[in-house]
Amino acid sequence: MNSATDSSCRRERCATCLRAQASCICQWVRRVPNTVEILLFQHPLEVTNAKNSARLLHLSLPNSRLVAGEAFAPEVLAELLAGKHNVLLYPDTPGDRSLGIAPPPALDPAILLDPAALRLVVLDATWRKSRKMLYLNPALQQLPRLPLRDTPASHYLIRKAHAPDQLSTLEATCYALMQLENDVPRFAPLITAFDGFVAQQMSYIPPADKNASDSP
Repeated sequence: MNSATDSSCRRERCATCLRAQASCICQWVRRVPNTVEILLFQHPLEVTNAKNSARLLHLSLPNSRLVAGEAFAPEVLAELLAGKHNVLLYPDTPGDRSLGIAPPPALDPAILLDPAALRLVVLDATWRKSRKMLYLNPALQQLPRLPLRDTPASHYLIRKAHAPDQLSTLEATCYALMQLENDVPRFAPLITAFDGFVAQQMSYIPPADKNASDSP
C-alpha cells in the first residue's frame, strides 16, 4: 500500500484533545480558573487511552501542566516542583512500605492557607502503575499527601476501580480543588461535564460488552 493510501486511511485527529475527530471530547471542556496549580504526571500508557480523564481535566484548568512519563531525572523533577509548596494527591498506603516506598512526611496545615502558593501534584495512572511511579521517583515520595474528605461515589463507570472509594483523576482533582479553595460551586461544572464524557465513552461500548461488565 503506498504512502498516499496510508495517509488517506489515517483518521483525522483533533489538535486540541488529541482524539479522533469522530470521538472528540472538546465539547466537555469547561474552562474553570484554578488558584492552586495542578501538576499532572501522566503514565505513558494513559496518553492514548480513550477512557482517560486527565487530558479533559488539563484542558479545563488554565493553571495546570500535563507531563507524560514514568521515571523522571532528579533534576527534571526538581525543576517541575520548584517555587511552590507541593502536596501529592495520593492516599497514605502503609502497605506500600514493603515495596520500598518511603512513608510520606506529615502535612503542615499552614501551607494550605495560601492556595496561590500551593501546587497539587497528581499521578494519572492505574493504581498499580501509580505505585510504580512513586517507587521510581523518590522526590515524589518526599511530598506530603493530601487526604480527600467526604467525597461522593465515583461517576467513572467506564473503568473498574481498585477500591470502592477510588475516583478518576478528574474527579479526585476537582474534589481536592473544592477542598483547598473552599469553593464547591466553581468546580461543580467539571463534574457535570465529566458525566457527559463518561456517557460518550459508554456509547462506544457494544451492548454485549456492557452486559458482561455488569454481571457479577
